Amino acid sequence: MPLFAAVKDRTALVIGGEDTAARKIAFLLRAGANVQVVSERLGEELTTLAAEKRISWLATAFQETQLDNVFLVIAATDDDALNQRIYDAANARQRLVNVVDSPAQCSFIFPSIVDRSPLLVAISSGGTAPVLARILREKIEALLPTRLGLLAEAASYWRHAIKTQLKTTAERRRFWERVFRGRIANMMIAGNQQAAEAALQEELTQPQRRVGEIILVGAGPGDAGLLTLRGLQVIQQADIVFYDHLVSDAVRELVRRDAELVCVGKRAGVHAVAQHDTNRMMIDAAHQGKTVVRLKGGDPFIFGRGGEELQAAAEAGIPFQVVPGVTAAAGATAYAGIPLTHRDYAQSVTFVTGHYKADSAPFDWAHLAQSRQTLAIYMGTMKAAEISQQLIQHGRDSATPVAVISRGTRADQQIKTGTLQQLENLAKEAPMPALLVVGEVVELHHQLAWFQHTTDSENFDSSVVNLA
Repeated sequence: MPLFAAVKDRTALVIGGEDTAARKIAFLLRAGANVQVVSERLGEELTTLAAEKRISWLATAFQETQLDNVFLVIAATDDDALNQRIYDAANARQRLVNVVDSPAQCSFIFPSIVDRSPLLVAISSGGTAPVLARILREKIEALLPTRLGLLAEAASYWRHAIKTQLKTTAERRRFWERVFRGRIANMMIAGNQQAAEAALQEELTQPQRRVGEIILVGAGPGDAGLLTLRGLQVIQQADIVFYDHLVSDAVRELVRRDAELVCVGKRAGVHAVAQHDTNRMMIDAAHQGKTVVRLKGGDPFIFGRGGEELQAAAEAGIPFQVVPGVTAAAGATAYAGIPLTHRDYAQSVTFVTGHYKADSAPFDWAHLAQSRQTLAIYMGTMKAAEISQQLIQHGRDSATPVAVISRGTRADQQIKTGTLQQLENLAKEAPMPALLVVGEVVELHHQLAWFQHTTDSENFDSSVVNLA
C-alpha cells in the first residue's frame, strides 16, 4: 500500500557503510531523518558525513538492541546471514525494514521519486522492476516543471485567506482549478513569483474578471524531439493553440488532446489568415480567460513575427510569456552535419531572411559577401538567383560551397550541395520549408552527416545531390 512517511527528526538505522548505504542515507537526509550507521568501516562519502556530524556512527557491529528506539531500518550489507538476522529482529519489533535488493525481506520499499517539494510523485514496481520504475520517473520528470513546488507552497500560503473569502467547497475548488490551470500557474512556473501572487490576489478579489494569457512557443524546426521541455509543458496546458504550417504534425500531436487547434499559417505568396486577424483572435480568446498558445515553427523571435504579435497583446493589456525554440538555422544545419562556425572555415554566422518587406532597406551585400563567414538564409529559395548574383558581384567566390536543406530534421529531410554559382538550380523545386546555407563549412557535411530517421520500418537518409 503506497504511503508517505514523515521521517523528519525520526531515527533511521542503516547497517552498512559503503556506496549502497550512502545512496539510501542521502535519501533519508533529504527527508530530514536522524541517521545512525552501524558498520565495521565507512566509505569516503559517509566518513565525510560523520565528520560533519550529519550522521552518527553508532557502532562497528550490529546488535539487536540497536533497533529498540528507531523508526525504520535499512540493511545494506553483502552478508546474507546478517541481512536475514536484521530482517527477523526488525520484524519482531514491528519496525519498518528494507533489505537492499531483496524485495522478499522488505516491509517497505524506496520508490523512484520525482521531487518538486513539497509536491512529491512516487513510482514503485513493488521491487520487481526498479529499472522500469526509474524509466517511468524520467518520463514524468520531463512533464513536471521544476518550479512546480513554488505553486504548491503558494497554495498553502493562500489557503486560509481563500477559505475565508470563498465560503463553499465548490467555490474553492473552481477557484483552485482556475489558478492551477491558468496564467497564475504559468507565471509561477516561469519564475515570476511576485506577478503570480499579485494576479492571484486580483483573481480572489475580482473573481468575475477572467483574463487569460498568450504564450508564444517556438516549436523547433520539425523533429518533435527538439521541442523544448518548457514548450511541451505549455502546449499540454493550452485551451486553444494557433499554429503555423511550419509546425510539424509530430509536434501538433503533443498538444493537449482537448485543446482547440486553429491554423493561421502563411505560405509564400498566400496568406491563409491576415496577421491582424490572427492578433485579434488570440486577444479575443485571452479575454475569455483562456490559456492561448501561439505555436510557431523554429524560434518565434527569429523571422517569426513573434514580436509583432506580442506588441498587439501588450497594447490590449493581455499578459504574455515567451518560450524560445530551436531555430531552423541551428536545427537543420546540425542534422545535416554542417557546423555554422568552425575555427578553420568560419568565424561568424549571419542569419538573413530572403523574404522581406518591399519598402525595407536593401541588404548590405558587401558585408554579406565577406569570406570566412556563414550565411543562413531563411525563406530564400524564390530569391536564390538574386542572392547568388549579388554575393558574387560583391566579391564572394562563385565556387563557395552552398547547401539547400529541405524539411530539415524531419523524416523526409533532403540536402542538396553545390557551389554559389549553382544556387539557383539547387533551390529550384526544393521541398518547403528550405534553408539556404552559404559558406565553406558546407564542405564538412560530407564528413559529418549523421542523421538517419527510421519510421514504418523504412530508412530515410539525407538525399545528397552534389552538383560540383
